[in-house]
Amino acid sequence: MRPIDDTRLLLPIGPEDHVHGPDSAPFTLVEYGDYECPACGQLFVILRDVQGVLGEHLRIVYRHYPLSGAHPNAQKAAEAAEAAGSQGRFWEMHDLLFQHQANLKRKDLLGYAERLGLDISRFRSDLTGSIYRDRVREDFRHGVQNGVYGTPGLFLNGVRYDDAWDRDTLLRKLTAARQAEAF
Repeated sequence: MRPIDDTRLLLPIGPEDHVHGPDSAPFTLVEYGDYECPACGQLFVILRDVQGVLGEHLRIVYRHYPLSGAHPNAQKAAEAAEAAGSQGRFWEMHDLLFQHQANLKRKDLLGYAERLGLDISRFRSDLTGSIYRDRVREDFRHGVQNGVYGTPGLFLNGVRYDDAWDRDTLLRKLTAARQAEAF
């Protein structure tokens, strides 16, 4: 039996994924993240900046990896993002969750849903019924299969990215790769 190669992304990007950026982008960054993780919050700001610089050349995919033992609100926050996504507002909720990492209790999540103009009774029902619990857990399981044991877990163009993920390092790597592809 061959060991699993955890340096490569096992689950290809599919229609159930949350994708920001064009399918034609030469670079795809898959993040396994946790809304309550401070490092993921830092990466959120960095990726927004990097995507602003690279524009259509970068596609970002977000998958849930709530570390519930360390972050007690992470699972419900991920479910809230999914509930918002079911109403076409995943990325807006995603952004609010990262912008307000210290405020992820149920009342906060409901407030964010109201701010986004979501159907509040549907959103509340989705959270109360844990409708998206299994969806979030499935992302987590796939992350474990890929050798993600902490957050953020990153894959660039299908390969585990273990280098520094500060703005300058990411931009330098992506810009160098883009220039190499142009020749």
